[in-house]
Amino acid sequence: MLELHQISRSFSGTKVLDEVSFAVPRGALTGFVGANGAGKTTTMRIIMGLLSANSGHVSLDGKTLSTPTRPSFGYMPEERGLYPKQPIIDQLIYLGQLHSLSRATARERAMELLSRFGLEHRAKSKLESLSLGNQQRVQVAAALLHEPDVLVLDEPFSGLDPLAVDAMSSILADYAARGVPVLFSSHQLDLLDTLVDHLVIIQDGKIRANASAQDLRAAHTSRYQLSLGADAGWLRTEPGVEVIDLSGSNALVSFATVADSQRVLAHALSRGNVTEFAVHRPALADIYREIIA
Repeated sequence: MLELHQISRSFSGTKVLDEVSFAVPRGALTGFVGANGAGKTTTMRIIMGLLSANSGHVSLDGKTLSTPTRPSFGYMPEERGLYPKQPIIDQLIYLGQLHSLSRATARERAMELLSRFGLEHRAKSKLESLSLGNQQRVQVAAALLHEPDVLVLDEPFSGLDPLAVDAMSSILADYAARGVPVLFSSHQLDLLDTLVDHLVIIQDGKIRANASAQDLRAAHTSRYQLSLGADAGWLRTEPGVEVIDLSGSNALVSFATVADSQRVLAHALSRGNVTEFAVHRPALADIYREIIA
């Protein structure tokens, strides 16, 4: 397990990380989300040793990370760091050799990864000749060449088309299934529901949530979706009812007690048709928006 312990960091007297603590479990995909400037990239750079923390430390399986440990990590920065005028396969082989792979092994792994992204036919092309989305695929391949023990990816889905998103999701799931801690940031909140097992939410340099997707949903399932045969505005005046969202005959509500829910259901039936009365399963994107509101 990768763990951050009370990491703080300031720039020019401004604190950008404030005692950040969370875990990235093995066997799970951990999403790291927050607005621009929330502290995601700074946190990832500290994990990788590219920045130092003013206080706190990072550990892997209980041992504080040191410089010799991090070369086994796979890192993809948000800013692309490959060479635009160099052939893709040449620079992937070069990067593999920097990780102590033989030239033959580096070529084999590079071609395998390019094939998974549908780019094997562009192996000899210069990077700059690819679309931005395909450049992103190559950047991810570079992070995976040496079969890392930990994966830290900053916006890996940025610019990818749906097929590439599927390929990326499959690759990350494969690594998680091997027991590799996988931490990735994303602004594409729709991916959270289908991909992440664990979610970390950061806002203004502070961790606002750090839990499994299952636990987060369980903490937000005290809501009900109602679809009525007529306008649902009367719910606003019902005792024991909190109206979270209301549009015409549809409402999202929470009840103070189970008795309140049964009373409101009976009242709704007496007023006409009830086409839906069900526990609302919240999307992780909705939970994120509520937490940072």
